Amino acid sequence: MEEGKEEDNSIEQEENNIVYIGEKPFMNYVSSVDILFSLKNQEDVIIRARGKFINRAVDVAEVSKKRGSGDKEIYVKDIKINSEKFENKERKIINVSTIEIILAKR
Repeated sequence: MEEGKEEDNSIEQEENNIVYIGEKPFMNYVSSVDILFSLKNQEDVIIRARGKFINRAVDVAEVSKKRGSGDKEIYVKDIKINSEKFENKERKIINVSTIEIILAKR
């Protein structure tokens, strides 16, 4: 997947508790997190982002925490950072930073 591109859906089909952050409007991602917690009754929600979308992932997590999920508090259970190799448009291999923020209810 190229940097700046995003998955077709903000929620991955195989793993129903993951929200991939990309170029869609900010509140779409916050709504996805809310839906996973409240309607899909997930215990954990994973927010994933790469490169320039990492700051947006952090913002989504913070807004989701402040909103909560019904009578449940949402908190950051874990944060994982990494990098992955990526081939850019010039076919050069570069490293792209990644983040995974795991939110949970208590």
